Amino acid sequence: MTSVQSGNFWQHSQSYLDDEILIKKLLLSHDPDRRRLNSEMLLSAVENIVFHATASEELVSDKPVNANFKSNISNIELIESPEPLMHTIYKIAHEMLCKSPGKEDLHTRTMASFDLLGSHRWGAKAALALAAFAISYGEFSLLMQLRPHIPLAVSIANFKQIPSNMSMLKPQVKALRSLSKTMVDLTKCIIEFEALPLVHVGPDMEDLAVMKPKIYVTAYWIIRSTLVCSSQIKSLMAMKPEQVHAKHFKLNNSANFSYFSRYSNITIAAWELLSLDNRLSSIYSHLRPQVDAFRRQTEAKMHQKLLSLFKKSHIDNQNVLQMLFARKDDLPLKDCSTQEKLGVSALKSKVVLLLISKPDLLPFEQLFFLVNQTYDHPHNDKIEGSYAIIWVPISFYEAWTDAEQKLFDFISNSMPCYLVRQPWSLNSAVVNFMKQEWNYGGEAIMVVLDSEGMITNLNALDMVFIWGSKAYPFSLSRENELWDGEQWKMQLITNEIHPILTQWVEEGRNICIYGSENLDWIREFNAKMKDIKDAGMQHEMIYVGKNNPGEHTKEILSIMNREIHSNLLSFTKIQLFWLRLESMRRSKSRLGNNASTDNVVAQVSALLDNNNDNGWAVYGKGLSTDIVRVEGDEIFRCLNLFRQWGENVGRLEFIDALRTVLEPPLVDGPCNHTQVVPYSDGLVQGNMVCQNCKLLMKKFTIYE
Repeated sequence: MTSVQSGNFWQHSQSYLDDEILIKKLLLSHDPDRRRLNSEMLLSAVENIVFHATASEELVSDKPVNANFKSNISNIELIESPEPLMHTIYKIAHEMLCKSPGKEDLHTRTMASFDLLGSHRWGAKAALALAAFAISYGEFSLLMQLRPHIPLAVSIANFKQIPSNMSMLKPQVKALRSLSKTMVDLTKCIIEFEALPLVHVGPDMEDLAVMKPKIYVTAYWIIRSTLVCSSQIKSLMAMKPEQVHAKHFKLNNSANFSYFSRYSNITIAAWELLSLDNRLSSIYSHLRPQVDAFRRQTEAKMHQKLLSLFKKSHIDNQNVLQMLFARKDDLPLKDCSTQEKLGVSALKSKVVLLLISKPDLLPFEQLFFLVNQTYDHPHNDKIEGSYAIIWVPISFYEAWTDAEQKLFDFISNSMPCYLVRQPWSLNSAVVNFMKQEWNYGGEAIMVVLDSEGMITNLNALDMVFIWGSKAYPFSLSRENELWDGEQWKMQLITNEIHPILTQWVEEGRNICIYGSENLDWIREFNAKMKDIKDAGMQHEMIYVGKNNPGEHTKEILSIMNREIHSNLLSFTKIQLFWLRLESMRRSKSRLGNNASTDNVVAQVSALLDNNNDNGWAVYGKGLSTDIVRVEGDEIFRCLNLFRQWGENVGRLEFIDALRTVLEPPLVDGPCNHTQVVPYSDGLVQGNMVCQNCKLLMKKFTIYE
């Protein structure tokens, strides 16, 4: 970054006031402790007051105004402070309003305010002083806006002796508004500069040495200006009626002198405010681009350091996590289940899953399934404490909206995982890094860091949906390993969707999963399957609708509950069924598999992409890999031939008997085909059908 150049203001300032001496005095009063104020949110609350105070002199609408999320004082944190936030603000307000301006000069009163704020950082000092000023300014403006409309406001204004006709005071009030906005803008500069993670990127020390004194002097002029503004508001509320209504006096010589004297006092007051506004505007015009230059430099260094950091090996994950969540308060995280504030040290030696998403996180059914597959998963007890999920919400916009913050606040109180406490304070370089290097584009992803801070998977969300906690440690190698042990069978299709369904699979029952949104087809299919069941062919029926189920699926479920009384899965469970299938296809695709080379992808895609109005069905049994998928009219053709293949069920079992109709024998009569099958539990009692003649094969045992 180009070395910071001194502007005209700083040269002028040194001739007007010895800045070097001032800075030494300011630093003597500056003794920050461990208390940390969320200055950005406090300033936002102040800005909200200033905005509504300056919007209009009159109440322009009867519609209620909803205070935004940031303006709620209860959401503003003051960590490790011996006193509540409002107590601190009221003490500063007392310093501003209750001490007579005439007893001490303005500089002395300003330095007294710095002594009072010595434990806070420079941005917090300015924000607290502005908050104290905003209380009196907001109260004054509120009464002025409400007085023409609400009798209570009239009574309070009369009690406080606020003049009813403010027309002569317009120049002074206008200057007050302008200065208020400038003070807010300047305070933003200080807070933004202090929020830069300079300690993590190694700033240019010469530039920093030039910049810091400017921050100190800027804070001085902001607080000095708040004292002037507060004093003038106090004077406005203490004015006698004749001081405002001077134009109604007779214009004799003494009255003329009195009128112009009073008018001159108002002009002087307005000039004082305008003079301060010009000074602060000059500071802002030089400080703003310098802070922006520091931010750009820091972001560029931060990005490069993150790239370098993820290429190196580490003894633990602490350096990586500190870079990602670099904050000044050392407690960037929160445990939602306990509401406890945490530092990154709480994640040491853990596998960390960064759940990056928009502030609305995930659709309800996906969020429910995510919790079910992790914290509520039976396997989780075996690995509890070995990993942690951290929710990292990222705004869809350049800056967080009030709606997003309210949504985040609501969700954060109901999640069982960790999260970033103030995601709007994440460094923009970190957010851009996640977007550019981790391909975050708005859809939720789950980036996995091992216990040493190395990236092992750029998106483990799908494998969590498929296998839950069994996927630990959620690495890409673990994903490959899990798929190597999987085959297309009922256990994979239905795993963790419903405990009863899981039990049926483990018990080895015949299961039929079917889907359609054609109610007539569903009725006819269930009727034929009932006839088969009544004939002694036991099986379980599971309706799952079709991919992307909607309101029509809900209507069908309601009708099925009334007519068929055969509906194990709720609408939410049906959504989860299709979510898992989508996750399977995405997971396989990321690993380089496609429908032409992988049977699981082919079968999953056939279900996901099925748009047949006449429905489909998948038949399977327990843990067997013998799965039959039938679509459309072919289903009824098979069921209508039940008398033919039903006779084979006793010998061949349900699935093999059905296959004799779906896949006619390649040869007539018995053949001499042999097949060697590796030994597995249960195979001794089982039977096998020849793929050529569709007859029961004779069984022999080979010993090696």
